[in-house]
Amino acid sequence: MMNIGEAAASSGVSAKMIRYYEQTGLIPPAGRTVSGYRTYGPKDVQILRFVRRARDLGFPMEKVADLLALWRDRGRASADVKHLAEAQVQILEARIREMQEMKAALEHLVHSCAGDDRADCPILDDLGGRSACEVRPR
Repeated sequence: MMNIGEAAASSGVSAKMIRYYEQTGLIPPAGRTVSGYRTYGPKDVQILRFVRRARDLGFPMEKVADLLALWRDRGRASADVKHLAEAQVQILEARIREMQEMKAALEHLVHSCAGDDRADCPILDDLGGRSACEVRPR
């Protein structure tokens, strides 16, 4: 058996997040010693690693709970798991597109900025609600 610090080190999940996962019911409550300290076994660490990997892949908490339920259900259809993963791929692709658009917009603003000693700054103007096209060059 391990204490929470050891389980955190072994799983890669911080002690704070372990407590949070327990509090929200994502993972079952840890066993307790007579003095009230949490104890974790190899199965608990395996669950924590599962949760960490799912979170690393961008799954939101409710989907991690769904994945855990499927993982525990040996009678599950792999198609159910695949559908969740495919939906996550689509979410990640949308995020990537959004980030690429943000990058392009920021690159355009950086290109529009002279970066000299003048006070005019198209980047700040854009952030303030004025587009670079509305700003008159001096």
